[in-house]
Amino acid sequence: MPVLYEDNHLIVVNKCAGELVQGDKSGDKPLCDRVKEYLKEKYNKPGNVFCGVTHRLDRPTSGAVLFAKTSKALSRMNTLFRDGKVAKTYWAIVQECPPKEEDWLTHYLIKNEKTNKSTAFDKEKARAKKAVLHYRLIAASRNYYLLEIDLETGRHHQIRVQLAKIGCPVKGDLKYGAKRSNPDGSISLHARSLSFTHPVSKETVSVTAPVPEDTLWKSFEEAGSIQM
Repeated sequence: MPVLYEDNHLIVVNKCAGELVQGDKSGDKPLCDRVKEYLKEKYNKPGNVFCGVTHRLDRPTSGAVLFAKTSKALSRMNTLFRDGKVAKTYWAIVQECPPKEEDWLTHYLIKNEKTNKSTAFDKEKARAKKAVLHYRLIAASRNYYLLEIDLETGRHHQIRVQLAKIGCPVKGDLKYGAKRSNPDGSISLHARSLSFTHPVSKETVSVTAPVPEDTLWKSFEEAGSIQM
């Protein structure tokens, strides 16, 4: 569990694909519990340790996840996330070349609770939530393309379903139309960076998460970083 940033109020860790951020009915140990154990051991704290979940990543996704170490920080970070004042940038590997090198995507998403899957529509529909993102192509190999994505909204499976809608499902994402799975069960979507104004110190905090230990990811990290 690599720690990317930590102070008295916040901690950002680099989540591995396959990890849960918060507990669910699977009963698998979530990342928030591992962070609690880390804090308890590092600071030799007796009793319970506070670790507040400020946002989530899908289980097969990797990258930067921010937790609050105090209730004050949790409340203030929740407000920042809700008001769209946390800049979230993702990297996605796709097999199909996107129709444009750079574009804004706006769709209307409806979530199916039974299948835990969202559907994207081009026009407004009842119960649909507006989803907006910006992508740009930042690197390419012989078979794959690396997209950098900035989220304007935070909807259920938003990046996955919007990219699938334009014919570019995320590599390994069988749920949204990828041709084959990744060997480790991950999807090639990575929460690359977070940037925000610290809720207590008011300083700008920017955190970048290294990509997974994978040959394709590593080659793209090098290429993508050069072009950024």
